[in-house]
Amino acid sequence: MTSIFPSFTAVADHALLVQLGDDISEELSARVLQLDQAIAAAPPSGLRETIPAFVNVLVEFDPLVTDHIEMETALRALFDADAAPASEGVVHDVTVCYDTDLSPDLDAVAQATGMSTDAVIAMHLAGEYRVGMYGFAPGYAYLSGVPKPLQLPRKSTAIRDIPAGSVLIAGPQCLVTTLKMPTGWSIIGRSTTQILREASDRPFLFDVGDRVQFRRIDRATFESLSSRGAS
Repeated sequence: MTSIFPSFTAVADHALLVQLGDDISEELSARVLQLDQAIAAAPPSGLRETIPAFVNVLVEFDPLVTDHIEMETALRALFDADAAPASEGVVHDVTVCYDTDLSPDLDAVAQATGMSTDAVIAMHLAGEYRVGMYGFAPGYAYLSGVPKPLQLPRKSTAIRDIPAGSVLIAGPQCLVTTLKMPTGWSIIGRSTTQILREASDRPFLFDVGDRVQFRRIDRATFESLSSRGAS
């Protein structure tokens, strides 16, 4: 059955999920951001918040002010209007140290891809990463852009107590953990960059749509930055 996009799905009594497609891609992410920015530029009555993701935008509203039908009508009008291209977003420099004890899966990734560890590192650093969404845990920013040769499946079993700051890859996505958590993704390094922050007005370093450039640091720099709690 062929899906028709955009599609609108009611979520409880206070939200509408607007889906623009079903395949993660740069083109679709740009359309999601374009819609999110169009909503911000001309917010419909009753709008509370928008939450963009890879293929959709969750639109939350005040059910005492509007309803699903009125919100869908307002959003459809935005598709008919001339919308500005999505902004490129801010480019963030994110540190990563690839020392062996900080990258327990790096050798396995190299073996699975038929590459040397140095080649894996070089390819990871050369990736063009964009923040596609937040999810799973506070500050977990899912980045698209992992180069195709590094797009390996998740492990069959998750590993517990992975330290915060671990740099992970799985399929086309990359992530820097913010808390000690289990993961089934491949751990290829560790970062000192603080993505989850104490600022109440801006608790996350990235906005959806921002870009990330990983920068390699040596162990001495890693230890120095870690001791200061900053990148």
